[in-house]
Amino acid sequence: MKLDRVIAVRNNKTIYRDGDRAIKVFNEEYSKADVLNEALNQARIEETGLNIPKVLEVTMIDGKWAIISEYIKGKTLAQLMSENEEKKSEYIELLVDIQMSVHQKTCPLLNKLKDKMNRKIAETEFDATTRYDLHTRLEGMPKHNKVCHGDFNPSNIIISENGLPYILDWSHATQGNASADVARTYLLFWLNGDISGAELYLDTFCKKSDTAKQYVQKWMPIVAASQSVKGKEAEREFLMSWVGVVDYE
Repeated sequence: MKLDRVIAVRNNKTIYRDGDRAIKVFNEEYSKADVLNEALNQARIEETGLNIPKVLEVTMIDGKWAIISEYIKGKTLAQLMSENEEKKSEYIELLVDIQMSVHQKTCPLLNKLKDKMNRKIAETEFDATTRYDLHTRLEGMPKHNKVCHGDFNPSNIIISENGLPYILDWSHATQGNASADVARTYLLFWLNGDISGAELYLDTFCKKSDTAKQYVQKWMPIVAASQSVKGKEAEREFLMSWVGVVDYE
């Protein structure tokens, strides 16, 4: 196994290419349970028929856990957007189409989105009153069981050489309300500094799915709060500032 060609470096993990395999190696401090859960999520999503790289093996390399999957040759949607800025609206429309295809699937064994968000909100630095309000808002949202990616953004979509889109990174996958997944993608555009892209994305999604924008906006403080427990300090501050943005009472 060759680990000499790095194709991506992310928080706590490095992804290598070895021929037709992608090898995601996690740092020593990464939880074994989280690695196995990610591999299990990916295997369960395979069974839905969505276009994703298949899991080939879960192993240890030099004392570190690793997930080995199919390597998909192509460019990410993020790369294509930066190379062809004039096609941005076309690529965002494709992003929305792919996300809607995810939301059409169900996968009963995935963790529930509401359970995960309740757990994350409990871990936040907000005071008890704010946490109570967030938990109450979350419980009041409609219960769905659609597949939600949890980190759906242009860098997690690869367009293969034959034009087929593949969806990467299922570590955050849950089942729940699709509009929470959409709120997360919207905030990811913001975190990336692409506010016009965020607005274009939300407008496109709401139009194509016939979803009221206000409905997605109701999710934003809840999603921002649940995401604020991790990541860089600047990102946490930004997400925490969203918690009071939308008052839908």
